[in-house]
Amino acid sequence: MKHKQESDIVVDDMHRQTTVIKTSELINPHFKALWNTKCPYVIAEGGRGSFKSSVISLWLVMALKRQTQEHHHANIVCIRENQAYLRDSVYEQILWAIDMLHLTSEYRTYKSPLKIEHIKTGSAFYFYGADDPQKLKSNKVSDIIGVWYEEAANVKSAEVFDQANPTFIRNKSPYVDDVKVFYSYNPPKNPYDWINEWIEKKRNDKQYFIDHSTYLDDELGFTTQQTLDLINSYKENDYDYYRYLYLGEAVGLGTSVYNMDLFKSVQNIGELPDDDHIVMLRFSADVGHSVSATTVGCYGITYKRRLVLLDTYYYSPEGKAHKLAPSELAPQIHDFIQDMQHKYPWPTDMLIMDSAEQALRNEYNRRYNVDWWNVRKLKKVDMIDRVQNVLAQGKLFYLPTETNLNYFIPEHQKYQWDEKTLQSEKPEVVKVDDHTCDQLQYLVRSSEDELGINW
Repeated sequence: MKHKQESDIVVDDMHRQTTVIKTSELINPHFKALWNTKCPYVIAEGGRGSFKSSVISLWLVMALKRQTQEHHHANIVCIRENQAYLRDSVYEQILWAIDMLHLTSEYRTYKSPLKIEHIKTGSAFYFYGADDPQKLKSNKVSDIIGVWYEEAANVKSAEVFDQANPTFIRNKSPYVDDVKVFYSYNPPKNPYDWINEWIEKKRNDKQYFIDHSTYLDDELGFTTQQTLDLINSYKENDYDYYRYLYLGEAVGLGTSVYNMDLFKSVQNIGELPDDDHIVMLRFSADVGHSVSATTVGCYGITYKRRLVLLDTYYYSPEGKAHKLAPSELAPQIHDFIQDMQHKYPWPTDMLIMDSAEQALRNEYNRRYNVDWWNVRKLKKVDMIDRVQNVLAQGKLFYLPTETNLNYFIPEHQKYQWDEKTLQSEKPEVVKVDDHTCDQLQYLVRSSEDELGINW
């Protein structure tokens, strides 16, 4: 009879049948050292698709299982940068791990607030957003055995860890030596981002175990061929972006924001690759004021999740004695949209505008009873990264219309990072002639699912 490995788990179901689940079949050999480390702090960073989050979730579920088998009460805290992101990420990841370990019948779930509770012992996984550091600091959960900061690079700063961890450690379970604190994330592109500098300070700290993983570490074949094909498309189109996204390298920002070779011109929509075709229209607006331009892009999203810039509306008040008010801009934009809808008769499912712009939004609604969709903006570097993701997949096309060639393409060609901010935690772009750049970012940010952005 074979003996079970130390990290295997024994599950007794309701019919008293015993199943041994081999963790060696769920966890790639690369993660053996991470799994077994005695260090209280574990940093798991690297490229996307490396399964580091899967490994951490399995470790945490197994750690809680060991405690409940001894009839101990124990708790684990899981954290994302924003409470709104918890349910679709770390919460679902823990449920996945529970299911993989055949433990679903032992737990019940709560949606408001999010909690996954062990039925017999009352032990639980608690989920918090780091957007309220004081709430973390005043956390009342007791008997803690583990903490997980998922997407740790997205919290505001290391101060979030410094404020919250002492509370978690103070509420440690008496049945463990340490509260195990996990940090998982994909390194930001900017080498001067706070978390890239933070991890360098931790490399010589003996309390920290640091692991770097990529999809290339998948020896068990979890990565599907479809995913490999997608990864190769990034690798072929934009090698630096591939290094950042899938190898987890801080490749730097450079000075120019975009690789213009990835903006692909087609003479007409019939030239799209693979007999692809447009299925919907979306319009995206960046609104200027007395000295800056207002622009609206008309985009087609295709069946195969490509993006086609069909045409651009562009109004600049520069050098004009009379500058258009919202009451004058609204009819012009409405005419542009109607012209596009007549020329390209696919359904329009969204009009997108910066939520900070109210005057034109209200005027448009008053005249045409149409509401524009509020874009949920991120930090500028993250907004740009979404566009680079689309470009690196070879998915952005444009028609060579007069306005596209006179405004959209030149503005993207000139779009640059401010060199004075490159060696800082918060790099900024040069805010000159960037209006079509902004409206493209709004469009992509609001269309991540439709464009198949790998995030």
